[in-house]
Amino acid sequence: MSMNRRTFIAATGAAALTAAVPGKGDSLMRERPIAKALKYGMIGEGLTVLEKFRIAAEVGFDGVELDSPNDLDAAEVIAARDETGLTIPGVVDSVHWHQTLGDPDPAVRAQGLEGLCTAVRDCKAYGGTTVLLVPGVVNRDMPYHRVYERSQAEIRKALPLAEELDVKIAIENVWNGFLLSPVEAARYVDELGTDRVGWFFDVGNILRYGWPEHWVQALGRRILKLDVKGYSAKDGFGVKIGEGDCDWPRVMAALDEVGFTEGWASAEVGGGDRVWLADVLARMKRVLNA
Repeated sequence: MSMNRRTFIAATGAAALTAAVPGKGDSLMRERPIAKALKYGMIGEGLTVLEKFRIAAEVGFDGVELDSPNDLDAAEVIAARDETGLTIPGVVDSVHWHQTLGDPDPAVRAQGLEGLCTAVRDCKAYGGTTVLLVPGVVNRDMPYHRVYERSQAEIRKALPLAEELDVKIAIENVWNGFLLSPVEAARYVDELGTDRVGWFFDVGNILRYGWPEHWVQALGRRILKLDVKGYSAKDGFGVKIGEGDCDWPRVMAALDEVGFTEGWASAEVGGGDRVWLADVLARMKRVLNA
């Protein structure tokens, strides 16, 4: 793809976003050196890892996050990273929803721990710094307090490996019925007694039952990275970044207050072709002012 084509796509995406959220909070926002990534599965074009990485790089993303454990060839991933100049800032634990660390069955918890440790090793191999983890799922058969105790116990078992490889475990807030208060979320991490565990704060997910700026203020230094998406009470995740119910100027002001003025933010939205991805990136730049 030529430079002219890349410039055209970026300009078109930025113009569309400006029309969607004209002047929203500009006076409250300042430019921030926040790097922008997307999830590997969002790249809807390309057949090989290298082709997909090239598309992400051409669009203008700084990095790509992968799932782990995965079926990808590690050498191919690393070669694609090096050829395109992209960063792999981290990985997403791919088994945490099914082999949960809070499951009452010790065998399931052991599988979950094995998946987490594999993700830590893959993250290190790719040159990343975090493993995104959903620590547990609460339902009728998995009581809240037991999930709390069991998941912490399993995470502690992974800490020596995380320490050895200099990788951090980043807990994400999702609709899993668990850690529903920002104060409790901060305490959950603090009780583990290590800087190896923090938060991968998903700004869009929290809008279902809270205000993201409140969570930012409570989590503070525990926030390691951000996931970015749109959400509205009316249309759910059917809105684009910059639309919906999130008051981004308030969120960014809170992030400034707690010192998250640089680092990584990842788009977590539906995937598509390079024109779609360019619009996603333009929207990220707009709301993050980065």
